Amino acid sequence: MSILPKALEKLIEELGHLPGVGARTAERYAYHILRTDAHKANRLAETINSLHAQVKQCPVTFALIDSNLDVSPLYSDPNRLKTTVAVVEEPLDIVALERTRQFHGTYHVLGGVISPIDGIGPEELHIPELIERITKDQVEEIILAMNASVEGESTALFLQRLVHEAGLSPRITRLARGIPIGVDLEYADQITLSHALEGRQAF
Repeated sequence: MSILPKALEKLIEELGHLPGVGARTAERYAYHILRTDAHKANRLAETINSLHAQVKQCPVTFALIDSNLDVSPLYSDPNRLKTTVAVVEEPLDIVALERTRQFHGTYHVLGGVISPIDGIGPEELHIPELIERITKDQVEEIILAMNASVEGESTALFLQRLVHEAGLSPRITRLARGIPIGVDLEYADQITLSHALEGRQAF
């Protein structure tokens, strides 16, 4: 015998499939939606229902864009430097970099990183399109902005080698990395410490 109404249990189950949402959180979300005004709940449902139809990938940068656009506004904007490309893992990484208001180039979303254990090889990523862009847009600098993980490091090294093997010569850089403020050395991981030593500066 069900303790809760079947419709509510189904909502809890679906919410529980979201990343980072455990059973208790899913229950709280579902109960909140149930208690919310029906019009607001319907608006949420309509927004989710239309999401896939109204969002698509930019065919050049692979960023997420409105379905009525041809390419990403960050690519078509004449004030953005097409000769500088920040290579990121996922579309939401663009949001993080844009919030700094310090980057004025364009982006290229790989769609992940090379991870053999997860069955993700170079052929699953948007790497050929990046090589094509380097030539087409006469790219002068590629900023490797992948996460500081083993997979991110491996992908960065793979891209660096591939670009050179293709006979292309853009400047290849990476985001500076080091010890975050407020973190003790004993708690810093090996990759972070290695980059902190490599990127040390005069004091």
